[in-house]
Amino acid sequence: MKKNAYFMLLICCFLLSALTFKDTNYKDAYKIFDQKGKQTDYAQMLKKMQNADIVFFGELHNNPICHWLQIELTQDLFTEKKSNLVLGAEMFEADKQLILNEFLNKIITEKQFKDESKPWNNYDTDYKPLVDFAQTNKIPFIATNIPRRYASIVSKKGTEGLQELSVEAKTTFPPLPITFDLTLPAYANMKEMMGGGGTHGGGVSDNFLKAQAVKDATMAHFILKNWQKGKLFLHFNGSYHSDNFESIVWYLKKQNPNLKIVTIASAEQKELKNLDKENKNKADFILITPLNMTKTY
Repeated sequence: MKKNAYFMLLICCFLLSALTFKDTNYKDAYKIFDQKGKQTDYAQMLKKMQNADIVFFGELHNNPICHWLQIELTQDLFTEKKSNLVLGAEMFEADKQLILNEFLNKIITEKQFKDESKPWNNYDTDYKPLVDFAQTNKIPFIATNIPRRYASIVSKKGTEGLQELSVEAKTTFPPLPITFDLTLPAYANMKEMMGGGGTHGGGVSDNFLKAQAVKDATMAHFILKNWQKGKLFLHFNGSYHSDNFESIVWYLKKQNPNLKIVTIASAEQKELKNLDKENKNKADFILITPLNMTKTY
């Protein structure tokens, strides 16, 4: 009897030691919190997204955990939704849709696709897995962003500058006139962070903010154009474009308030145990990674 008790004591000591070792040496790569700051997990997030119309994955462009979870989420949602899944991304501009379609349909080579579409510099490491998955599984992939040359026109001349473009060019952004509300926190905060307004005394002009807003309006436009009831549109964008249920989400809700939208925001923190106050209410789910996370560029 004493021998059994001694043996059990040894097991308890071993387990306690193992747990203590794990607690002091294990490092979290990420944690997921809900809107109010309660820790949740990937399975709960996936479950909620399966019933959504549109899902926004707001990323940090150079964060490897974001990009890893994007392909994982895409694969898992495809398992559930099959042909009812549609992908889209800020990283591809609307005038490149034809080239993207030709690659997805294996009409052109990857080299031709990359030469013609001029993808972001981190395409190979961060977005190629998504495009390749779409090609393999015959999933539509929508280029949702306004061509940057047209956003530049708005920054310099306002949306009046877009009126000068050809009919064909105007197919790459929403019909004019485009509604703007620069008092929305997403744009007002950007103005404040960049030093206020004005073109002569520093800071940013309203046209600069409109250039940011026209990207949101365009992404919302092409999401709605390529979504239909019963489909799930999974969109990848910089977190700022969907944080706080604003920006793209604001434009979508303005056109269709009944849409079931689920958002992910991404942020970095020094500690992952709890969600920092400034990251609460950013999205339905907040993906937190360490502040010192290795970057993809």
